[in-house]
Amino acid sequence: MVQTITALFKMSRPAQLLLLSGVYLFGSVITLAMGTPKYLNTFAAGLLAFILTSASIHFANEYADFETDALTERTPYSGGSGALPASGLPRRTALVAAWVSLLVASIVAFNFWKNGLLPPMALGILALGAIFGWMYSLPPLALAWHGWGEVTNAFLGGMLVPVYAYSVQTGTISREIFLASLPFCLLVFNNLLATQWPDRIADAAVGKRTLVTRWPARRLRWLYLASASIAYLSLLLYQGSVFPSAVVWSSFLALPVVLWGAFDFTHRRSPFSSVAAMVFLLIVQTAAWWAAHLLS
Repeated sequence: MVQTITALFKMSRPAQLLLLSGVYLFGSVITLAMGTPKYLNTFAAGLLAFILTSASIHFANEYADFETDALTERTPYSGGSGALPASGLPRRTALVAAWVSLLVASIVAFNFWKNGLLPPMALGILALGAIFGWMYSLPPLALAWHGWGEVTNAFLGGMLVPVYAYSVQTGTISREIFLASLPFCLLVFNNLLATQWPDRIADAAVGKRTLVTRWPARRLRWLYLASASIAYLSLLLYQGSVFPSAVVWSSFLALPVVLWGAFDFTHRRSPFSSVAAMVFLLIVQTAAWWAAHLLS
């Protein structure tokens, strides 16, 4: 029992759940800076429903990637949790945990909606995220196995989460929240390229055709640079109309780390620099949006 509980805890990927909570906070702070009051009860309800849903997606991914996770040499940022192959538990353990988590998340979210703590729009976005989060790994789409995983995951984690946080507070979505999330979303995409890189041999061996197994390293490096360039150009393009000046110029504090990630990508196995760039941008932008709120 202890072994099973320990494995399930690791398979939920607590570090990633913590990071996703930070992205949810990021979206909430943007919402606040855009002039919408933030209510702690709806904030907490939205976060709980989101974390339970995210855990179910992680369990589903652990189940789908069992073979490649068993073959690859893990890093702290890639190769899944490694808990399922290491524990010796049946592969179906992860799938059962995924369904249980999804059921609990659905019950919790439905009750929050029924009691007015989760707007219908937020409930719909959460359901959309759950569907495509599962389809990232599992049939019938299995997006990660057909070259669409990086794009899908970047959109889900880098853009849909802030949009969901916005909808929790407002009951709507807006063009501005999508644009406000774009630079971070693009760095999430680069982070996913970098974290997929160490797994490319194992992925190719089991037929998982990620972008990094299909494209040569040179083309991937150009894609990485293009993504980072668009992220920073969008900040300058929408300065004033979407991004306060504090957000724009604080984001350039992360630029040296972004360039470090670009230099490392495909040259080093560890994706640490790309992970650091993504997290650094998240932190400085959250702080800058909060400062913009205080100064408004």
